[in-house]
Amino acid sequence: MMQLSSALRDVIAASVPQLHAHCRDAWAVIGSAAAALLGADVQAADLDLLTSVADAQRLIELWPSRLDTAYIPAGADRFRSRFARFHFPGMPLEVMGGLELHGSDGWQAVRVNHVMHVNVAGIDVPIPVRDEQIRILESFGRAKDLARADMLRALQQHGAPDRSS
Repeated sequence: MMQLSSALRDVIAASVPQLHAHCRDAWAVIGSAAAALLGADVQAADLDLLTSVADAQRLIELWPSRLDTAYIPAGADRFRSRFARFHFPGMPLEVMGGLELHGSDGWQAVRVNHVMHVNVAGIDVPIPVRDEQIRILESFGRAKDLARADMLRALQQHGAPDRSS
């Protein structure tokens, strides 16, 4: 089982307790950090959060000194949300409030239907269950997301248990 990077542990320790305190709607860590929390051998460059639009706005108001106003996310033709990137110890945290993906059926909301909680140094972190992560990553369709989905599928085929650290 892979060890989490100290950078991922640091950003979780600095941000997740505040997310539990201030977010009013369901939220989850997605992307590479969620895959790593499930045990995939991936390096997370940031902590991606899927939140409601209202909670994204709440976090922008909560963390104005952490806000990265210069960063512009890639993929505006495929993704839209109430986006904000924040500076945290370890790595950036990116909030996607009300994330939508543009596909053959137009703009569709990205939803997490089933979550599990992993424990990182005594902090509960909500992530999509493995099948949800695979579904979401595949819907994004980018090479890096498809590779992460394959890694998660391989974990599933080898009977790796869901991860807690």
